[in-house]
Amino acid sequence: MKHVKKELKRPPKKHQPKGMTILYEDKDIIVVDKTNGLLVVSNETVKDNTAYFILNDYVRKGNFKSRSRVFIVHRLDRETSGVLVFAKTEPAKRYLQNEWEGFKKSYYAVVEGKMPEKEGVITSYLAENGIHKMYSTTNSKKGKLSKTSYTVIKESEKRSLLKIDLLTGRKHQIRVHLSDIGCPIVGDKKYGPKAKNAPRLALHAASMSILHPYSKNELVCSTPIPAQFESILKAAR
Repeated sequence: MKHVKKELKRPPKKHQPKGMTILYEDKDIIVVDKTNGLLVVSNETVKDNTAYFILNDYVRKGNFKSRSRVFIVHRLDRETSGVLVFAKTEPAKRYLQNEWEGFKKSYYAVVEGKMPEKEGVITSYLAENGIHKMYSTTNSKKGKLSKTSYTVIKESEKRSLLKIDLLTGRKHQIRVHLSDIGCPIVGDKKYGPKAKNAPRLALHAASMSILHPYSKNELVCSTPIPAQFESILKAAR
């Protein structure tokens, strides 16, 4: 089947749920631009202020008895902003998750220091330790093969702005790989040093290309570089 590429258009702003901008919505899927600081799903302390809870309320139009709901397809870290996809049916969820590894995903990040090369691919095997922190290993039996492609877009005296393409999709892959080469993401408290001038984790899910679960047309959803990244890039450590 020939795939038809379709750019996603944003609905009117008056319909936007709190903490998100809807990039695309139909009966099968809903794609949003999530703000940094918003959890995707609840944890021990936060129950209602999550993308999942807010979007469920949005599709139910405030009627808690409605059968309408959204389904988790993938996640972004709380501190990461950008493109987030939810399904609105079980079959759509299964299809998207089964095909997820083949979809194209790009990010923007501001990192500490200057990259060793202007573009390249970082490769390692990623494993998780007992406190749920990811780390790189050379042992293929212990970790999963992970590849991150990057290109330097802009540099300041002490920081760099990167465009990143995920060639695999492991937990915290970008954050670990950039930390591994001595250029951790600005504001990454888990894998990098604490930075004074870091109002947020400087990581943004910029674009995603997926195949629609029903039409199988290619849908491309993208967002610009957050305006805040320019001041983060220029700030000193």
